[in-house]
Amino acid sequence: VGGLGADCLQARARCCVRPALLRGAGGGARACSSTPVPDGPEGPARRRSYWRYVRRLVRGAPEPPYPRVCQVGDPALRAVAAPVEPAQLAGPELQRLVQRLVQVMRRRHCVGLSAPQLGVPLQVLALEFPDALFHACAPRLREIRQMEPFPLHVFVNPSLRVLDSRLVTFPEGCESVAGFLACVPRFQAVQISGLDPRGEPVVWQASGWAARIIQHEMDHLQGLLFIDKMDSKTFTNIHWMEVND
Repeated sequence: VGGLGADCLQARARCCVRPALLRGAGGGARACSSTPVPDGPEGPARRRSYWRYVRRLVRGAPEPPYPRVCQVGDPALRAVAAPVEPAQLAGPELQRLVQRLVQVMRRRHCVGLSAPQLGVPLQVLALEFPDALFHACAPRLREIRQMEPFPLHVFVNPSLRVLDSRLVTFPEGCESVAGFLACVPRFQAVQISGLDPRGEPVVWQASGWAARIIQHEMDHLQGLLFIDKMDSKTFTNIHWMEVND
């Protein structure tokens, strides 16, 4: 999940989540050099300096879980995440994924992040709204959005149950759609249940702000982004005023 409103962007309370080489129509890697490359029908060609191109050849492409958040357009964000197999629970790969999720989430000052946002198509998500981010939001905003701080929660193979079907609409953003906001309706209260990284059952009932974050991150596991549920007329570039200055 990304920023849930311009005011929260200012407070840096954001919910957060690309292949190294773009692929051409024939499946091959798009050219990467200092020489201009014609843009194709699928969009602008990616360009790199010669030395960056050589460095990539030597080091190889980065592998997920990435240390950065994938951006809209990355196929990883549109795939339905697979459940974590029982044999993987408490294993080193899952622990590495969880550590990276928490690391990136905290570095980006996010309040939520899912495995697909780091290029891993597994049903894993992390949620956290620490006191520092809570107090960075204006008191009036905290009241309106029903904000309360909560500790780190990590869910593996989570499922969602709606507890209060009333829809509440507020601005919402996402680290994977960086720089944009839109109003999104969400259920007032939900229950999320699943496993923790050790394979132990965990359940959390949440309402208001926390429920919104949970729903946002659960959408990522289904290949959905907030732009799929937004009121399109409210879609906003958060830098639009700077462009007009």
